[in-house]
Amino acid sequence: MDVTSAPDDWERHWSNYAAANQLNPAQDYRRRLIFEALALGRDGSGVRLLELGSGSGEFAAEVRRRYPRVELLGLELSETGVEIALQRVPGATFLQQDLLRPLKIPTTYRGWATHAVCSEVLEHVDQPVQLLRNARACFGPACKVVITVPGGPMSEFDRHIGHRRHFSEQILRDVLDEAGLTTQYISGAGFPFFNLYRLAVIARGKSLVSDLQSSTQQGLPLPARLAMRLFSLLFAFNSSRLKLGWQLVSVSTLSTERHLEPKVETSKEGARS
Repeated sequence: MDVTSAPDDWERHWSNYAAANQLNPAQDYRRRLIFEALALGRDGSGVRLLELGSGSGEFAAEVRRRYPRVELLGLELSETGVEIALQRVPGATFLQQDLLRPLKIPTTYRGWATHAVCSEVLEHVDQPVQLLRNARACFGPACKVVITVPGGPMSEFDRHIGHRRHFSEQILRDVLDEAGLTTQYISGAGFPFFNLYRLAVIARGKSLVSDLQSSTQQGLPLPARLAMRLFSLLFAFNSSRLKLGWQLVSVSTLSTERHLEPKVETSKEGARS
């Protein structure tokens, strides 16, 4: 990884971060929150799950492991991410798509999703409302939409990977409303240990970026791996009831009045799966 690489160079980011990302305790904690919010049932029968910004397929792989009957569709900007995901989750469908543009999708997927996840994506774009409006082309009428975004202050690493902003509950609620979604709830999860983890990341500053640069050849340093393991254990004691955590999780559905209908460029071509 080149520490001077462009923050939105996701072809390079997924190629460089795919391995290290699996060790991040925040990822596992975030997935637990998402699964609780999705409530997919025993094996996911009848669930058609859309992931917006599917990255390298880590979340989709966990869905397949837990809920083998779920149908999976991932939309991802990075061709590299799509290629890794296709190898990681055979049988799932992943399509390369700029979510800030009208979706170019097979007609099969219009109104397809019963559930949708958009995890740690909106902070990377200048137009989060437009992204969600476009994505609505895939949402079924009763689609449950689960979104996670970071709250709290930004670190140097966040800026390095292209975070435009971090969210408050009100800012996220406003985005959902403008996108034509009705908020069921927003939770500020992760107090106190997720917040402490984030403070540690902030304190490391640019040295964390350098560590990750070295890890592409040598693996993460032992102290970093031990710290991640410790936080992974501590995250079991986080609370979401106090709403003081810096991990925001929202659940929403399509608004009854579906203003500003999403544009979609349908395709009769088969999906990459």
